[in-house]
Amino acid sequence: MVALLVATTSDPASINPANALLAMSGWQPGPKFQDDMKSFMNEGLRVLLHGKGIVEEDDLDKRWEEVTGEAVDEVIFFSKHTAASNKPALTVHPIGVPHLREGDVPPQGGKPGWAGLPNPRIGPWFRLLKNIAHAHNLVPEFEITLEATHHGPLTNKPTMFLEIGSTDDYWKRQDAAQVMAQLVWEGLGLGGGTDVGNWSRENDKKKVLLGIGGGHYAPRHVDVVLKGDVWVGHLLSGYSLPMEDPNHSKGQTNIEIGGTWRESIKAAYEATRSAFPGGEILAHLDHKSFKGWQKNAITGFLAEQNIKIGKPDNFY
Repeated sequence: MVALLVATTSDPASINPANALLAMSGWQPGPKFQDDMKSFMNEGLRVLLHGKGIVEEDDLDKRWEEVTGEAVDEVIFFSKHTAASNKPALTVHPIGVPHLREGDVPPQGGKPGWAGLPNPRIGPWFRLLKNIAHAHNLVPEFEITLEATHHGPLTNKPTMFLEIGSTDDYWKRQDAAQVMAQLVWEGLGLGGGTDVGNWSRENDKKKVLLGIGGGHYAPRHVDVVLKGDVWVGHLLSGYSLPMEDPNHSKGQTNIEIGGTWRESIKAAYEATRSAFPGGEILAHLDHKSFKGWQKNAITGFLAEQNIKIGKPDNFY
């Protein structure tokens, strides 16, 4: 089994961390994959470089297996992060667009209704990233945060994005690139270390957080994840839970609430359950982000689906 790390030469926040990682010891040329892509290998890691947008190459894990015969265990992407605030940030997140309807065109890859398998390393690596960024004096200048589930490309194995944001100046920062490279080096246990966030080895604490509600940077969920050894599945922000306001008058109940919120929750739950075999998936709600009717509808649906709800203390 190998881990596949994907970077693009078209994005400095992608290729710079890849180059910083490739400057470390032990690398050799990797298997021939495609004429327009280069690969490198080091122990159980394969780095694949291409020249397109990072969300444009679908099914790289499956294609890698077909061409090289190597089984892929997980996929990691280096990418830039953009934000309206333009604030510097280092982020980690799962991928998917589970709220989109059939026929919708995903703005940044994936396919409507799809939630990728979240990489079980997301929670442990987020905490490790915070430590490495502190050690490199990038905090408080850079915010270290999780992001909600969003965008593609399509993958079949547990996946996460590692991103540097949020403007060209920060995308090109070598110290940020070095931190992201160090995260992968330490996180995968290259150079003789023990890897971090190995679900099959460390799953004695079996509770996994499925985040529901809140903003894109999932602050309520982040609070829980930082306080202990919490595993992280999908994080559905409010925009991934489209709910049509029924405008119902008081006293009316059992009104059908439209929107793709149910499909989104179900897809995110199923993908999280698949990524954490044997895990206990607990939905963690950002209660303050919902109106009363929304909260009632969501908690009712979770009960119907036999998805347990966890309060912060339930995760430790």
